[in-house]
Amino acid sequence: MKLLIHGRNLDVTPAIRDYTEAKLGRAINHYEGLVKEADVHLSVARNPRVAQQTAEVTVYANGVVIRAQERSENLYASIDMVASKLSRQLRRYKDRLSDHHGAGSSGAMGDDTEPPSLEEVLPHDLIGDREPTLPVPAVRRKYFSMPAMSLDQALHQLELIDHDFYVFREESSGGIQVVYRRNHGGFGVIQPKES
Repeated sequence: MKLLIHGRNLDVTPAIRDYTEAKLGRAINHYEGLVKEADVHLSVARNPRVAQQTAEVTVYANGVVIRAQERSENLYASIDMVASKLSRQLRRYKDRLSDHHGAGSSGAMGDDTEPPSLEEVLPHDLIGDREPTLPVPAVRRKYFSMPAMSLDQALHQLELIDHDFYVFREESSGGIQVVYRRNHGGFGVIQPKES
């Protein structure tokens, strides 16, 4: 597994690097066949009055992105918490894969094929023949491939990336939809209204 560790507003010392590698190594140990790469961002708040230290991990597992983030007053505690959270998310992902590929049952994904790898899903050139230009200040643009998926698959992705919402292409209609966490529990879906 490839492990990249980056520091924001802090120097990644050998002690921090070793601790991070050990903790994440134990968290990912049981999922070694699934996980290809892990990207770790450790950061400290710029304001010295705010004792907030963040550990954010993005794991690439067979074309699926799993993300976990934790904050605390201590960087080592943040690393511990994010490793624990990541382990739970990987266990959930592995359980879902085993349920899906279990003994002859047809799971929520609908067929018995492996999920496509990241290389199969992403085109080689995301900008095509367009010229890259700088965006308007304060606007950040992201481009990514959106393979069609069911609502159930989108909910599963929402759990894995640890965000409040997930944008996806619905497989039956081909339309762009957004699934999000509701404040009072449950989920909501935003879909375009046909005009």
